[in-house]
Amino acid sequence: MKYTVKAAVAALALCGVASVPAAATELRLSHQWSTKDVRHKVAEIVAQEVEKAGVDLSIKIFPSKSLFKPREQYKPLSRGQLDMTVFPLSYAGGQRPEFNLTLMPGLVKNHDHAARLNNSPFMGELQNLMAEDDVMVLVHGYLAGGFVGVDRCITSPEHVKGLQTRAAGKAFEQMLASAGASIASMASSEIYTAMQTGVLQAANTSSSSFVSYRIYEQAKCYTPAGDVALWFMYQPLLMNKSAFEDLNDAQKAAIKAGAAKAEAFYLAEAKKQDAASVKVYKDAGVEIANMTPAEFEAWRAIAKQSSYKNFVESVPDGQKLLDMALSVE
Repeated sequence: MKYTVKAAVAALALCGVASVPAAATELRLSHQWSTKDVRHKVAEIVAQEVEKAGVDLSIKIFPSKSLFKPREQYKPLSRGQLDMTVFPLSYAGGQRPEFNLTLMPGLVKNHDHAARLNNSPFMGELQNLMAEDDVMVLVHGYLAGGFVGVDRCITSPEHVKGLQTRAAGKAFEQMLASAGASIASMASSEIYTAMQTGVLQAANTSSSSFVSYRIYEQAKCYTPAGDVALWFMYQPLLMNKSAFEDLNDAQKAAIKAGAAKAEAFYLAEAKKQDAASVKVYKDAGVEIANMTPAEFEAWRAIAKQSSYKNFVESVPDGQKLLDMALSVE
């Protein structure tokens, strides 16, 4: 039999014993990254702001996939077995194929465009789907990425033709294959060795992975996320909706205030990561090649005939959702 704090207090009251103060609520937050990662910092800001508010609420963070495996956090969150997570939403594309739009080439142009998408009817539709799973968004956030080439710069579709290329995500693999690349699927942690051994000639991943895995030691040219970028991945801080609704008004307000502060930090830091990666690659003697808006549109044209087409054909109301996303300028 489950014996709760409320039950204990009620039992003591019946026995004529003075009431016992209810214990402070503790929420569990899980994510896959190290404590140095920007996504951990986002979680930390919310936890710290809640702690400072003094509302009998605390958030315990479990970093480095110590509580759940990276791709297996959405289900326990939706079932109330986990309270909060910082989570790439496309990981839940198996349960909700609509979420695959949050890792789609050319859908987001730059960080400011990502911020507008976060506040658009498109994101509202995705949040409605999450609500059906008892999940809500606390902090919106996109991180960007780019390309590296072992012996050439990768800015336009013709540059990947005939190259063995690693892409971050199925939709990117579809687009690159359509552009004539041969696809090698692997984790970003394997890119360095694959380039070193000649297995890989080009790769696409996040700005932070390009730095943390020291891929600059194997690259001749780096195409960073700049005024435009193809690779953006939505990685919000999510919360179980029922867990949030069970909180009192002061606790809800503290979480919302922390989330607002964390979201502003997330956007600023995402931009800083891209700029920092450029400096690292320049310092390592790697050539920097920025993608032009015309090259971005050339990539998007290929994505429309591959990744977008596959999405629309496989997802009910996929066209409607895609059109909503593309309508955000």
